[in-house]
Amino acid sequence: MALSGLLLAFLLASASVRASGPQKPKPYALIFGTVWDPDDHPLYGVKVKIRRADEKKARWELYSNHSGEFAQRVPAGKADYIVWADVKGYKLPSGRQLKLGSEVTVHIEDDERSDMSLHLDW
Repeated sequence: MALSGLLLAFLLASASVRASGPQKPKPYALIFGTVWDPDDHPLYGVKVKIRRADEKKARWELYSNHSGEFAQRVPAGKADYIVWADVKGYKLPSGRQLKLGSEVTVHIEDDERSDMSLHLDW
């Protein structure tokens, strides 16, 4: 009897999941960028930070890949984001020290992709 009750509960639960259908993914925007050294070579392993323009602290931290690229999903909708590279502790094979070029403001309107670049200085 207990086994048939469990089976009935399982069938009802799986039927309600099928009735609701698949979950629609939440819309998002994408900030896509490349980190460049002063000689215009892409840089691997640079920490990239992103925050909303109206906030003080970084909300997202990620690293550039072997092509110097990074990508971060942000909520869809109108907003400005500040993107910068954190080069503190970053070591080049040559031993030269990098400095942040400048922060970049990225404007998002809706569920779109915004491409940008971060250029670093010596």
